Amino acid sequence: MDRTILEVKKQLVLSMMEDKKYKPLRFKEIIAVMQVPKAEKQDLKEVLDSLIHDGKIMIDSKTRYKLANANLKVGTFSGTQRGYGFVVIEGEKEDIFIPENATKGAMNKDVVQVMIREEQTGKRREGEIVSIVERGNTEIVGTFQKSKNFGFVVPDNLKLGRDIFIPKEHTKGAVTGHKVVVKIVDFGGKDKNPEGRITEIIGHINDPGVDIMSIIKSNNLPMEFPDPVMKSLDTIPDEVDGADMAGRMDIRDLQMVTIDGEDAKDLDDAITISKNGDKYTLGVHIADVTNYVKEGSALDVEALKRGTSVYLVDRVIPMLPHKLSNGICSLNAGVDRLALSCFMDIDQKGNVVGHKIAETLVRVDRRMSYTSVKKILEDHDEAEIEEYKELVPMFEMMQELALILREKRHKRGSIDFDFPESKIILNEKGKPIDIKAYERNTATKIIEDFMLIANETIAEDYFWQELPFVYRTHENPDSEKIEKLGIFINNFGYSIKIGQDDIHPKELQKLLGKIEGTPEEALISRLTLRSMKQAKYTVTNDGHFGLSTKYYCHFTSPIRRYPDLQIHRIIKENLRGKMSEKRITHYDRILSDVARQSSETERRADEAEREVEKLKKVEYMKQFIGEQFEGVISGITTWGMYVELPNTVEGMIRVTAMKDDYYYYDEEHYMMIGEHTKKMYKLGQKVTIEVVDCDRELRTIDFELAESEEETTIEDQDNEKTASLQQTENYGKHTAKGATMNPDVDEQAIMKIVKDTYSGK
Repeated sequence: MDRTILEVKKQLVLSMMEDKKYKPLRFKEIIAVMQVPKAEKQDLKEVLDSLIHDGKIMIDSKTRYKLANANLKVGTFSGTQRGYGFVVIEGEKEDIFIPENATKGAMNKDVVQVMIREEQTGKRREGEIVSIVERGNTEIVGTFQKSKNFGFVVPDNLKLGRDIFIPKEHTKGAVTGHKVVVKIVDFGGKDKNPEGRITEIIGHINDPGVDIMSIIKSNNLPMEFPDPVMKSLDTIPDEVDGADMAGRMDIRDLQMVTIDGEDAKDLDDAITISKNGDKYTLGVHIADVTNYVKEGSALDVEALKRGTSVYLVDRVIPMLPHKLSNGICSLNAGVDRLALSCFMDIDQKGNVVGHKIAETLVRVDRRMSYTSVKKILEDHDEAEIEEYKELVPMFEMMQELALILREKRHKRGSIDFDFPESKIILNEKGKPIDIKAYERNTATKIIEDFMLIANETIAEDYFWQELPFVYRTHENPDSEKIEKLGIFINNFGYSIKIGQDDIHPKELQKLLGKIEGTPEEALISRLTLRSMKQAKYTVTNDGHFGLSTKYYCHFTSPIRRYPDLQIHRIIKENLRGKMSEKRITHYDRILSDVARQSSETERRADEAEREVEKLKKVEYMKQFIGEQFEGVISGITTWGMYVELPNTVEGMIRVTAMKDDYYYYDEEHYMMIGEHTKKMYKLGQKVTIEVVDCDRELRTIDFELAESEEETTIEDQDNEKTASLQQTENYGKHTAKGATMNPDVDEQAIMKIVKDTYSGK
């Protein structure tokens, strides 16, 4: 149904229910009262479902529709393996706690209506689920267990909480230990497990590759491209043809390079740079993917469905087929390619004093790697300098400009946590043989700086043109979280200035600068990170807190991100003078859905990447059971402490494994305290651990404190600051990849806000 028609019909139904004479009616009764034709029954159902989703109406226990009361909210249920859960409501600071006896059979990711209880027993708001608006899981992936006359599937996602009953006739020949895909046919209820039928057997749990394929399936990541998409590739040339070159700015004579990781195949950005007096001219040239992916085509529909490329440790699931991503759309050296270019004139203070956006014809001179450019600029490697001697002046100029741009961002308050990511090395059989922290270097920072300034320039241009657009936005942190952070850091002698409503990002940047190189750096950096929100795509320009900029978008990676592809289409249409009122109306109508879908698929990709990474880390650490390592406490919960090792691997020391005392979690001070011994463990503290167990199924690593570990007691401390830091040295920066230390916070996802740049993948 058209969105405008839907809104009109919603208002009609709502007006009827708001009438004082209205009595709650069932669906069939509403059809009769409103005299809805048989052909429009489904439309009425869509209207009612939409009103429930908006939280305007509800269904009571007798399946009658009525107006919702003020305590009824709509949100997404987040389950736990313990049976209870939380409802996350968009726009509200605090989740609603749902006790186990009040879930009404809701499963993880279900959209639900929750009634908030007026009388609260604890700190967190509580509620009970009234109805399930929309199921979040129709298919699940799990491990099959066979019984004599039936079977059941244990979901891989522990948040789903309950096993799925499988009648014998729907087991599809699966045997115990098979990883399977199950279609749920009956969601069960409070006292009845869901029932399903097996639709696919992925393979046995011990077969190579089944583990990662299970994660791909459970996150509903599309692998194969549909036939219409593959057939459409027949019309796409292998090389740029003459007709496509017509009317473009020919810049093939400019010295141009790409700089990427050694294993990158989808090269979607290239750089040119020159200097005239005190002014730099930086050219950021992005592959013109929209020349081949037309709006509404099979390629376009599939790209929007995927939303983003997904980078797993052993494979890439691309947004576009390889013929495009690695072929005609990849800015490979020595061949003609189509691009959308942003030329920026930048002064010595980093200000963009002029810019031009143009459709261009490019030819890259050399395909450079981050490693090679680092060797030239950081290591001054003579062999590397000789190999690329004609390009060395270009790289030196890039470094000059990047430092200027970085300094300007720093002055305005842009936050950079600089957390390294995990780099997992696999052998030819897919087994992890090494894990280390992947550090940024001079070359990666240069590209980040250039992509950032291009994204900002494009966003500001189109904001002032007042045209429909997709922005990358990052909201200010919740004032409550910032207030808690301010109180906590006072214990260490630090402070942050908080305005009437908001904090300026420069305050957090200054805080991170003050703690750099101090023992408390790890602790405060992590707590500052946790105060942040996630970035998302929006049609309104709400600014980007983490980057401290009013204007930001994603323009630089259309091969692997749909929002970039979408705004390329808008930019080109505008450059060609075709942005008519009709087209503006068209974009106003579709862009909200594009932004929402792009944000959702980004979250889905992050989840899959994180799960695969956790799996490979567990697999890697299994060989070290019984060995000891030094790590840092990276998270504390009521059931234990997470410890992170220098190679970014994280494991848990469970409270039940701390046998010398009963330990409780002091949430206010991020501390685990022994009730009798008064031994104390705090976030950021360095400890020695022993690896005791690795569970591939649960993707968990268990640590225990090494017997030689010297604990600190509260009585040992002279003051709160010493108590926090007695055993803590400067541990350096810690990873965010795979770092799900706290059940309330997903740090890897939040890191998107502080590393919201070109990733180099």
